Amino acid sequence: MMDLINNFFTDFANFIWGDFGVPNLVIGGGIFFLIYSKLTPFRYFKHAFDILWGKYDNPDDEGQITHFQALSTALSSTVGIGNIAGVAIAISLGGPGALFWMWISAIVGMATKFFTCSLGIMFRGYDSENELQGGPMYVIEQGMGKKFKFLSYWFSIAGLIGCLSLLQVNQLTQILSDQLVKYNLNINDAFYMDLTIGIIIAMIVSVVIFGGLQRIADVASKLVPFMVLIYLLSGLFIVLSNIAAIPSIFNLIFVSAFKGSAVAGGFVGTAVVISQGFRRAAFSNEAGMGTEVMAIGAAKTNEPIRSGLVAMLGPFIDTILVCSITGLVILLSNDWTGTQFEGVSLTQKAFSNHLGIVGDFILVFSVATFALSTMFGYSYYGCKCASYLFGAGSKVYYRMFYIFTLVIGSVLSLDLAVNIVDSMFALMAIPTMISALYLSPHIKKEAKRYFASLEGEN
Repeated sequence: MMDLINNFFTDFANFIWGDFGVPNLVIGGGIFFLIYSKLTPFRYFKHAFDILWGKYDNPDDEGQITHFQALSTALSSTVGIGNIAGVAIAISLGGPGALFWMWISAIVGMATKFFTCSLGIMFRGYDSENELQGGPMYVIEQGMGKKFKFLSYWFSIAGLIGCLSLLQVNQLTQILSDQLVKYNLNINDAFYMDLTIGIIIAMIVSVVIFGGLQRIADVASKLVPFMVLIYLLSGLFIVLSNIAAIPSIFNLIFVSAFKGSAVAGGFVGTAVVISQGFRRAAFSNEAGMGTEVMAIGAAKTNEPIRSGLVAMLGPFIDTILVCSITGLVILLSNDWTGTQFEGVSLTQKAFSNHLGIVGDFILVFSVATFALSTMFGYSYYGCKCASYLFGAGSKVYYRMFYIFTLVIGSVLSLDLAVNIVDSMFALMAIPTMISALYLSPHIKKEAKRYFASLEGEN
């Protein structure tokens, strides 16, 4: 039975990310946004940080959380397993060149996030409890009209499954069980050991997510900056310690990006390299997937462009910085060419090779904090999808379902967890990108007004 399910999601994920052309929609849409905006938002990076640090916060504005809390909540889901296990999976399946296509995806993703998240503020709606909400489902309903509401349902249904933290709990369980085995603290039966770990993780997550968005935002705003800093500094130390090898690593990345690459078990062509780079970048920075719109859409602001600028920082931090460090550390180790390690275990082995037991500790700590913070953020996204479909009163039931799936995810195979997430994220991207492209003239007009007023102030 599990083989049938796994084969179905494998075939569906390969179809929708391949023949169906979701990468063309996401990357092509992002390129359109880059050109359409004339790169204007990229000139306001400093202003984006000013917004992030609260210079323009107004407690009287509509919304639920600050810009900093909104970005932290968004980053709590994007800076996570995708940056550690996702990069390892991309390199294992697509070779070093996949990292290059992750960078390309991040650059166009910044433009995508500017448009989608600005729309998330411009077209907010009210849930069944009359509370202001943001997200692609509201953007579609409020911006495109009732005749397109089926796209709102499409996104929300896909989001119910796509926002389950199956991959996060699976990889956190894997690294914890690896450590227990390594130090002879394991239970003899691997299944029951993973199940026990999954139950403990589910209990920890439930304490936070049943407190609602404010508790998630409070935890994320404290946890995310700290965990990113620790991980980046340790990875940067490894890179600088091996600085002589970095030029050859970059050469390997660029060459294999366009000529294919040898990977564990054989050789893959350029199409596979590109596909893996885009798929893992989509899971890592979530540009065009719509999840970030739900977090940013809760910000206290009446200026859509401000939220778009803050959201642009996400792919830069998430993929350009964090994923790059992970990829370089992995490629500095030769373990990526074999089949012994996969996912988070490959990244852990790479850190351990360079830092010994300290590397083990840093990776376990990073994976635990990254994975847990992602689980907090994803629960919020799933609740918003459930609330849109079934009413705000359904959120408590979705949280119970969400906690149950954490236990299930802890004992799933890595392939099945990856393919479920890939499939649902692709389905979420379709209505998100359609609405963003359709409504993009609204953002161009608003951006022109906002940037003109900003120049007037200066």
